[in-house]
Amino acid sequence: MKRREVLAGTGTAAIAALAGCGGASGLFARPTPEGVYVPDHVEGMEMIETVSLGDLRVGVTYSYPHRFWTVERDGDAYVTNRTDVRDDDAVHLMAVPWDADTGMVVPNTGLSVDITKGGDLVTQEVIYPMLSQRMGFHYGANFPLDGDGTYDVTVSVGGVSIPRYGAFEGRFGAGGEATTTFEFSSDALSEIPYRQLDDRRFQPGAVEPMSMDALPTGSAPDPLPGATLGRGKSGDAAFVGSVVTAARFGSDPYLAISARTPYNGLVIPGMGLSASVDADDSVELDAAIDPDLGFHYGRSLAGLTASSTVEVTVDVPPHVARHVGYETAFLEMPSFELEPA
Repeated sequence: MKRREVLAGTGTAAIAALAGCGGASGLFARPTPEGVYVPDHVEGMEMIETVSLGDLRVGVTYSYPHRFWTVERDGDAYVTNRTDVRDDDAVHLMAVPWDADTGMVVPNTGLSVDITKGGDLVTQEVIYPMLSQRMGFHYGANFPLDGDGTYDVTVSVGGVSIPRYGAFEGRFGAGGEATTTFEFSSDALSEIPYRQLDDRRFQPGAVEPMSMDALPTGSAPDPLPGATLGRGKSGDAAFVGSVVTAARFGSDPYLAISARTPYNGLVIPGMGLSASVDADDSVELDAAIDPDLGFHYGRSLAGLTASSTVEVTVDVPPHVARHVGYETAFLEMPSFELEPA
């Protein structure tokens, strides 16, 4: 798929240079640790606006352009492919969709952005689902702009097709779009906070998620509702399992598996999971969203109890782009058994 079509203008040289030492995490040689690690810097972002799209709220922000990593299949393995900052990239635009009533981030919407200036289309892109230590799950990409000025940003979301339970049933199914306006200047961009990290950088760990009243960060529920089945780890990701008995899941007990990042406990979407209960045949789990369980993977299974032995297989690792600190994690993910904490 062609991810970008630039129809007018280029970014400024000043912004491109700034991206090299800022969001691009530096142009100098640096180690690439295995697994989740503390980045060499943290940066802020500028809020553009929060818009309403049907049942969803979408917060739109921007920061310095920076490199990120997408996930691709290479034979029997999954690898990350680095997307570098291009000369014409001016900003890294981000969008977070969430439910206004619960503040819960809603993955699996699909999201695209059109940017115009003076009525002329500058760029359009279906942007990537992403995971970062500071923002958690969001959609984002680098965008070129036609210099300083006033831009209209049109955000479009698709309908959510994964199972939705409880108060979410029947919601988020319709797509929509909304347009917001922002004034861009390279001077304002350069004032966005940027701080190098010296003490912990490149060590196992993570920086804390940013705290913003206007944007949720996609934290997974802790504790996970229901009767606990235990916890597990695979490929640096943490998993929590529970059995939920509730009418919204049908007559059989419901197996819920919540995948989250280590250290920060942020939800990890985009995976394919299956599970075997008490050594029976493996069954595929559905990505789903529930007001109490949050985003998770689950299925109703007859005979499931809190004393069941559950083995989880990661059939497909998370197909979400990664910011620095996550690019080597969540790729090689062996099967595991849920065990008491």
